Amino acid sequence: MGEIKITAKKNGPFRVEGDLSQLKLTDADGNAYDLTGKPGISLCRCGGSVNKPFCDGTHAKIGFQAAESAVKKEEGHDGPIGAKM
Repeated sequence: MGEIKITAKKNGPFRVEGDLSQLKLTDADGNAYDLTGKPGISLCRCGGSVNKPFCDGTHAKIGFQAAESAVKKEEGHDGPIGAKM
């Protein structure tokens, strides 16, 4: 089985790369998207794409700003810093 890597691109989509034959992406009704032969996909994170769940570049046009860094856990807490438990 190959590794699948997901990267949050700076102010852009989630980039999914790797052995996509191991990935099943479905819509809200459970219908699978055909990823056959794709070396990678970009998933919309800004909400503006007309080709959801895939990115169409709208994030650049609307000035999408995203939190890019993984949130570190605070010692003694089970969730990320600032999370309400």
